[in-house]
Amino acid sequence: MGMDTKAFKRSLHQSDNYHRRGFGHEEEVTELLNSEYQSNLIQTIRDNNYCLTQGDVTIRLAEAFGFCWGVERAVAIAYETRQHFPKERIWITNEIIHNPSVNQKLREMEVGFIPVKEGEKDFSVVNSGDVVILPAFGASVNEMQLLNDLGCTIVDTTCPWVSKVWNSVEKHKKRDYTSIIHGKYHHEETVATSSFAEKYLVVLNLEEAQYVADYILHGGDKQEFLEKFDKASSPGFDPDVDLDKIGIANQTTMLKSETEEIGKLFEKTMLEKYGPTEFNNHFMSFNTICDATQERQDAMFDLVKENLDLLVVIGGFNSSNTTHLQEIGIDYGIPSYHIDGGNRILEGNRIEHKPLGKELEIQENWLPEGKITVGITSGASTPDQAVEEVIGKILEAKNVALVS
Repeated sequence: MGMDTKAFKRSLHQSDNYHRRGFGHEEEVTELLNSEYQSNLIQTIRDNNYCLTQGDVTIRLAEAFGFCWGVERAVAIAYETRQHFPKERIWITNEIIHNPSVNQKLREMEVGFIPVKEGEKDFSVVNSGDVVILPAFGASVNEMQLLNDLGCTIVDTTCPWVSKVWNSVEKHKKRDYTSIIHGKYHHEETVATSSFAEKYLVVLNLEEAQYVADYILHGGDKQEFLEKFDKASSPGFDPDVDLDKIGIANQTTMLKSETEEIGKLFEKTMLEKYGPTEFNNHFMSFNTICDATQERQDAMFDLVKENLDLLVVIGGFNSSNTTHLQEIGIDYGIPSYHIDGGNRILEGNRIEHKPLGKELEIQENWLPEGKITVGITSGASTPDQAVEEVIGKILEAKNVALVS
């Protein structure tokens, strides 16, 4: 048996060194956040039915995009932490969110980022009495324990939707079930989630889930299985034993439709294997798909039905929820450009963008001649100001002046 993560979390939450709320500087911080990240233009477009036409260019915004509640909360608490601890050294265990401008802003506020050496975080820079912020994605149990033992002040900005997934993993563990997590095994949210599990297996997509389902029903090549999920399973994982009882969990930013399909696939698989009377002793599932992810994906499905010439998806290149918005555009056959800010739109009608699963590349003549309709959405960690900047650059490239 591993550690009792539930008891550890409970004792941590009762500690005087642990903070999960702001520090009463809401008003100043809200003003600061609004001035830095909000945009009057975007508000105007929202009020105008998410549409803006200037000259030859029509911009259509998705009806839900940008900062989600969990992100806004995390950034606000990080800002408050700096105000509350003006003299202390402050660290953050990871990027607060996957957005370059927000992370840069924190660096300017002299918040340090824990260095990563050869893929491992190096906590040797942290001293007792330092303040350490845990990002919106959360932190693994080991990290929390390490920081607690060091005597740090811990400011935890973990999104409550992420904590909800952890609670379901705790329920799996209590009944000795293996958690099957739909996610990217190296993503910090999934690393944290799996740290609460005793036995886990991370599946990236429906294809990998199908492979596991086939193994549950028909067995297979155990060595191949272990190699395939080498980095995506708990230590000592045995597919012949550990897939007997399973619970479903997910990284909150995955494609919602795929998480649902994976859940249904395993439900069907266990029903087929164990029959209706025994089924409940072998399968458990709670809905842990985050509201914001769902809203943004639903809005994207609405947007792609419009008559669009192209799509621009704005968000960090390592942002999972942004990549999934990009996937939806591609599925609908719309030329889609994933960029992380307005500076990717270059002179001479060129754009530096990241095609799905590839490195950055430059596309020439990306904006067609004449009248165009551009669909725009942004990931949950992208401030409205970044969207405003992109719109400005598109209008500029088409020689259209923005009439405010």
